[in-house]
Formats: sequence, structure tokens, C-alpha cells
Amino acid sequence: MITLADIQKKLDNHAIVHVVGGGASGRAVIKLLCKYGASLVFHEKNEEKLLPEFKAFLTEQQIPCFFGEHKQETFEGCDIFIPSPGAAIAQFKAFLPEKALAVSETELAYLFCENVPILGITGTSGKTTTTSICSAMLKEQGIFVFTGGNIGTPLSEYALERLENPQNPKADVLVLELSSFQLQTCNALPVHVGICLNISANHLDYHKDMQEYIDAKMQLFAHQTDKDFAILSADLAHLSKDYHFKAKTVIFDEKAKNFPNTTLLGQHNQSNAEAAWQACRLFDVSFENAQKAMEKMAPMENRLEFIRELNGVSYINDTKCTTVSALEVAVKAVSEAGHPIILLAGGKFKGGDLDSLIPLLQKNVKHVALYGGSREHFESAWKNHLSLSYDEKMCDAIHRAQAMARKGDAILLAPATSSFDQYSNYIARGNDFKNTVLALQ
Repeated sequence: MITLADIQKKLDNHAIVHVVGGGASGRAVIKLLCKYGASLVFHEKNEEKLLPEFKAFLTEQQIPCFFGEHKQETFEGCDIFIPSPGAAIAQFKAFLPEKALAVSETELAYLFCENVPILGITGTSGKTTTTSICSAMLKEQGIFVFTGGNIGTPLSEYALERLENPQNPKADVLVLELSSFQLQTCNALPVHVGICLNISANHLDYHKDMQEYIDAKMQLFAHQTDKDFAILSADLAHLSKDYHFKAKTVIFDEKAKNFPNTTLLGQHNQSNAEAAWQACRLFDVSFENAQKAMEKMAPMENRLEFIRELNGVSYINDTKCTTVSALEVAVKAVSEAGHPIILLAGGKFKGGDLDSLIPLLQKNVKHVALYGGSREHFESAWKNHLSLSYDEKMCDAIHRAQAMARKGDAILLAPATSSFDQYSNYIARGNDFKNTVLALQ
């Protein structure tokens, strides 16, 4: 079994570290390791995607770079391999030397984090919201936190700041949202309190099957001890036995309604808050402060985000809805608020059971305005059961929905797909929705 000490020893013994990808985590870990003095090699398929300032940094630091398709010869001599979270690790196995150790950016960064305890959050949906709630509850208690990981700020940024400014206060808790991509290459990450909210079919265009996806999620708990805590929903309670957890298992109540004074829509957010509370109380957060934090929470951008009301019709942006299970959550949340729904869906389909949603959609959705990719998946599942239309572009689907909507309706963007058919990421998709909606008259 690989330990953090093993990784540290490898790094200290002048390991050659290969980093793949010039996204946020790749840029951050390159700068961290450059400050540390590691020997680096950088790989990026799409050179044109690199930020000019980062490309200049690579040149200034004389870091060898390989652009274009990955080849076995470009990975020669690799001791530590840090993949982009968006690149499936399986595609590199044929290229890497046998001695090469695959390490996630998060785990590598943790070597520089002075053993600050980790509160880690994973799950198919609700990760970002729950991560934000955890941070808010801890801060309300006066606890100094770093919040990052998959939520947007790589842990390497915090680690670099500690290297450069060790005199500054260090965090009391690292609150990290961790995706299956990140967890799959965590060899020894010591998570003190881990939350797994839910697991449903997702990223099956990345993972070879559902079992690999679940195995990746369970890496959150794989390196815990009996002094640590694993927080699971009741549906996932069996995983503590299936995966032989050493941590104390805490089951949170998904039906709890302990935080009614909040602007966050839906029972799923009450469930997220309950999971966060069960985690934060282990860091001595009082229930009173947890409640205060929830009262202050604003709806998160791109997650059931209210954009505007026009002629009595509400426009809601849930572009972060990238799975079938997230679509179910979104429809329930908006219908609970009393709105008949016109649904915008479409994009790069990642798998999931669309047929299972038919009863829910028949009850709550007046019309489905499809757009973009995966038309065939949606139409084959829903054409005999729901009112459907199709437009190639989202903006046309929005105008179609506007023409159909009546006072009291909600036009809901909940794509149930990734954005990569027409957009660079889900944020760009959400921005397109917002800009189009704000321009409506």
C-alpha cells in the first residue's frame, strides 16, 4: 500500500514529475512544484488552449513541453504522473513506465499542507452546494477554512501560498469537493471527515463501467482510520461494509427538514444541509451557528439559480444539472415551489435511465424543449409520453419556450447532460442561457 510518506520520499529523491493538462489544477500544481524545485515535464494536447501567461511561465522556467497526441516516448523517465482530472487514467497506461506512480493534483498538494484535517465531499450530485454549506457553517463558528478542489480552486494554490508565506495563518480545515476523476488517483489522501451524498449513473463516458465509478468514489474513505468519520445516506450505508471502512460511519437523514429558513430550493438542499451539519458538528460547530449559516446562504450560481421573472414566468438556470438523477432533483424542487415547468434539455448524454423519469415529468412538465446534442436519446425515451420539440440552438429553444409559457410557469434549464456538444463547459452554457433570458422582452 502506498503512503503519503512514499510519495514524499519519491519527490524528495529528485523524481521527474510529468503533468498533463493546462487547466486550473495543472497550472496550479506546475507552479507549486516549480517553487519546490522539482524536475518537471508538461504535456498538453491542445497547445492553443493554453493561457498566454502560463505558456510564458513554462518558457521562463524552461520546463520541457510536449504538445499534441500523447506518445510513449514523451513519458520516458516519468517517476510521478499527475493527470488532468478531465483525462481518463486508462488512456495513459500504455504510455507510462512501470515505475511511474499516478498521483492526483490534490494528493500531491496535500504533501505541503501541514497535516491540516480534510473535510471531503463527493457524490454524483449536490457536491458543490454541500461543500459551500460546510464552509459556511464552519466559518459561522469562527473556524478558518480553505475551500477548494473540484469546486474551483485547486488545493495546489493553497499549498503554494503556504510555501511562499509560511508566516500567514494556516487553515484549520480543508473543505474539499472531490470528483471521481480526482479520487481515482488518490493513493493515500487522509480524509478526516468524508461525505458521500449519493451515487447514480454518471461519467460512464469516462469510467469503463459503473463499478469503476463507485470504486473511485470510495477512495474518499479508503485511507481513513478509526479516528475518522464517514458520512453516508441511508441508501449508501451498505458501502461501509462492502468496502471495509475503518472510520466511524454516520448515516444522515435525507428527509430531514432541520433548516427551513433558507432560500435554497428543494428537499434535496435540506438533505445537503443535513449532511453538512452532521460533518460540521464533528468540528464542534453548534446547531445555532449551522442554522445561521443556512439563513445567510444564497442560491448558488448555475444551480437552480433564479434569473428573472418576465410576464409572470420564472426563468431558472440549473446548467450544473448534468445527469439524469440531477434532472429528477431539479424538477422536484421547482414543482415543489408551485410552478408548472417547461423544460430545456439536451447536450452530450453521459448515461442514465431517462425512461424512469416519465411519471415525474408527466405530472410536472408541460413541455420539453430539446436542443443541441443527444436528441436521439431523449426522443426515443419520451416521444410517446411527453410534449416535445427540438431546436439545434438553445437560444431558439428558449424563444420557443417563452412563446408557450403562461403566467405562473417556470422555464427551467436542466439539461441532464454535459455541455460539450456546443459549449466549453457548463458555466458557458449557463451564461448563454442567462444572456438570452435577460435579453427577452
